[in-house]
Amino acid sequence: MDELSAVRNAAERALAYAATVDERRVFPDAAAVDALSALGGHLPDRGSDVAETLELLAEVGGPATVANTGPNYYGFVTGATHPAALGAAMIADAWDQNAALPVMSPVAAALHDITREWLVDLLGLGADADVAYVTGATVANASCLAAARDALLAKVGWDAPAQGLFGAPPIQVVTGRQAHSTVRKSLGFVGLGSERIVTVPSDDQGRMRADLLPDLDPADGPILVCAQAGEVNTGAFDPFDEIADWTEARGGWLHVDGAFGLWALADPTRAHLTAGLTRADSLATDGHKWLNVTYDCGVALVQRPGALRRTFASIAGYLPPATGFEAMHHTPQSSQRARQIEVWAVLRALGRSGLAAMVQRGCDGATAIAERLSGCDGFEIMNDVVLNQVLVTYRDPATTGRLIEAVQDDGRIWCGPTSWNGATAMRISVSSWRTTVDDARRAADVITEVAASLG
Repeated sequence: MDELSAVRNAAERALAYAATVDERRVFPDAAAVDALSALGGHLPDRGSDVAETLELLAEVGGPATVANTGPNYYGFVTGATHPAALGAAMIADAWDQNAALPVMSPVAAALHDITREWLVDLLGLGADADVAYVTGATVANASCLAAARDALLAKVGWDAPAQGLFGAPPIQVVTGRQAHSTVRKSLGFVGLGSERIVTVPSDDQGRMRADLLPDLDPADGPILVCAQAGEVNTGAFDPFDEIADWTEARGGWLHVDGAFGLWALADPTRAHLTAGLTRADSLATDGHKWLNVTYDCGVALVQRPGALRRTFASIAGYLPPATGFEAMHHTPQSSQRARQIEVWAVLRALGRSGLAAMVQRGCDGATAIAERLSGCDGFEIMNDVVLNQVLVTYRDPATTGRLIEAVQDDGRIWCGPTSWNGATAMRISVSSWRTTVDDARRAADVITEVAASLG
């Protein structure tokens, strides 16, 4: 079999996997995981046949996958893969484009410009907003925070890209108590410190208490505020208008971590949650969550033109003159895959109404699960279900933990544990384009059935 025939066979196996994912356990059993040892051993001295290698990967690796591309995965706010994304990914992988510069890939450059325009319009951002594709929300947060750092320091006469941070004026960083761990990680990564921040108390849903924002003086250093769209446990949204008013009055920069919650901007029925969100100077999100493109795809959106380039420009004599948006000058990486290809495909396939319907369907699924479980003895819903997240306990912390393990062992669905206000809880996330409200109700029935088996 020649190499292209081997690739064609591999593509057929990939499609067969996609067609049968609903029939698989959501998490692989122990035997499938143990069988992965067949992929190891010493690196062979002589190469193996391409077709044989790909067949081994499909036969041994496939059964050990987590079936998050189906309708029954409710863990880690993990999206599935929309057919438009899967098809685009196959084409894009064959193209193998480096999206760093327009001269390296005219198609990637064109699709970046198109998707930037679509996202700005869809999310209601400023017409001049910069959009940059990175690996995920962690790097998107870090990219935005680095741009914020440098812009704030430039206002007080410090050139951070040239002078570094040694001796720089201190930046006063403000976050809510329930800020996601990746925001703290990103703050540390860009040199602002994960523990030298001013933490604002949160309410019982994890929303920042805007009425308790500190009375910081800009004379003591520029101010950077990190807010949140979609608390990772409850799905709650910070009060953006109040936070933006406070930040603007102090000449600061407002950043919003919206890994999945930012997509609520695409659903007009969620407008009450997103009020003031687009006043942020920068926003970070994932495409591989609610947009349902493949891993990995993060998006950094900055409404101060030129801020990303100030931080990430990489000048070298061999680089050609600018001919358009140059991704390598707006992101931490130089060489980069053309993530915009899949984003374009999904946005075009869904359209404005289709994306809104997908977000709304996830929210409706979460509501259906909460309603089903709240009517059953022993279950308590711990959050206001405003988005796609459900927090639930069963009887007591120990029994909740047993239930989570039993549901995972059962294999029909998968959801994970979390800790909320000191209590063990089951966290249920509805973010797959495949999950219907009926699927969500069946998931709730699985949970109650497994709970009954605990005795």
